[in-house]
Amino acid sequence: MAEQLADIGLIGLAVMGANLAQNMECHGFTVAVWNRDPARVDSFMATVGPHKKFIPTRSPQDFVAALARPRKIMLLVKAGAATDWTIEQLKPYLEPGDIIVDGGNALYHDTIRRAKALKAEGLYFIGCGVSGGEDGARWGPSLMPGGDREAYEQLRPIWEAIAAQVDDGPCVTYIGPDGAGHFVKMVHNGIEYGDMQLIAEAYDLLKRIGRLSALELAAVFAAWNEGVLQSFLIEITAQIFRAVDPETEQPLVELVLDKAGQKGTGKWTVTAALDLEVPIPTIQAALDARLLSALKAEREAAEQIIVGPPTSPEMPDLKDFIILVHHALYASKICSYAQGMALLSTASRVYDWRLKLSDISRIWKGGCIIRAQLLDKIKQAYQRQPDLPNLLLDPDLNRWLTEAQTGWRTVVSLGALAGIPLPAMNASLAYFDSYRTARLPQNLTQAQRDFFGAHTYERLDRPEAGSIHTDWKALIT
Repeated sequence: MAEQLADIGLIGLAVMGANLAQNMECHGFTVAVWNRDPARVDSFMATVGPHKKFIPTRSPQDFVAALARPRKIMLLVKAGAATDWTIEQLKPYLEPGDIIVDGGNALYHDTIRRAKALKAEGLYFIGCGVSGGEDGARWGPSLMPGGDREAYEQLRPIWEAIAAQVDDGPCVTYIGPDGAGHFVKMVHNGIEYGDMQLIAEAYDLLKRIGRLSALELAAVFAAWNEGVLQSFLIEITAQIFRAVDPETEQPLVELVLDKAGQKGTGKWTVTAALDLEVPIPTIQAALDARLLSALKAEREAAEQIIVGPPTSPEMPDLKDFIILVHHALYASKICSYAQGMALLSTASRVYDWRLKLSDISRIWKGGCIIRAQLLDKIKQAYQRQPDLPNLLLDPDLNRWLTEAQTGWRTVVSLGALAGIPLPAMNASLAYFDSYRTARLPQNLTQAQRDFFGAHTYERLDRPEAGSIHTDWKALIT
């Protein structure tokens, strides 16, 4: 009897890879595994036990030989040089038609390069965003694959089985060619940055102005999770406030150093937006907030020198204030998603990816870190109008923003009067106001540019004249 071959192979047995491999196996697939460090393979096999459908391998050659043709290989290794190294180890043993999937957080430019190079050698390359953390990888992630459609269809039965399942299907779909999948995952992470910062600002307001305790904060966030703000991040925030440090018996969150890290995807999102000339101020503000948080020593010194507002604002009724913060958080969140989706829309046109934003919204409804009730509304918005220029124009979301804006403005004002930094909420509100304003003050900016640099401008009253340069000094009276 011939030795059984694996349905798919997985390389990289750190937390994400190990959990994803187990997810595949428990859905009935035989999985070959390999890791650059053989000890990782041994440890993994010892953990899963001897009766599972895993094939441990010790070398790239043995790994490839353990796979059924056409070979399907998923990489969960560090982005960058490690990914290129792993691909080079595999190539001597592969055949035309074999498929390599990069499931790491790769920069989409790298994915485009790899797809082009491997296609010339007859190999398929898929760049697949994987979101959901270790729990998502084990029990059902959101998957964002981009690359050749033919290769996707061969992987589709596996991915649809292992993905998170929601009311309208598995949280996976074909995203588009070459780097589309990794671009979408990158923007997903950028939206995640914005979401997390907005939640942190809501917490800061409720704690510093509302003076809520950790248990009171937990109750507020738990209640919010029952309504329009329902999301994974709101849910875990409520849980975090209930965690008590066993040594000090204080809320553990208050003992966590206020220096936030970042692994690069937020920066990539901002860079891509600058390259494509798409404004994403909420996401940019969230990145800046993390960078500012890293200046801990400077901030501690500055607090002793720089004086804030001399008086505190008048505290509104606590119940009313909690409602106002709720509205400000939700309205700001809509703006953050609007910015991310606008970036996806522009990238789709520039790279001819033909992204379906309704499908992307759907697969984010489960498994991923930004899963939220709001995504169903976003999906419906793009189903109603696939070419919607901006989510702020959707009648349903626009109606909610119009009703919420008084509370939103009140909260941002209270934060400013109290000296509480609200970079993401402020950015969202400014984005909302800028987008709804027909005439912005950049007419003066253009006049200044033409005055000092002869950069030219266009006239409102004579658009047919095109670019004009004026000797401004000659007109001064």
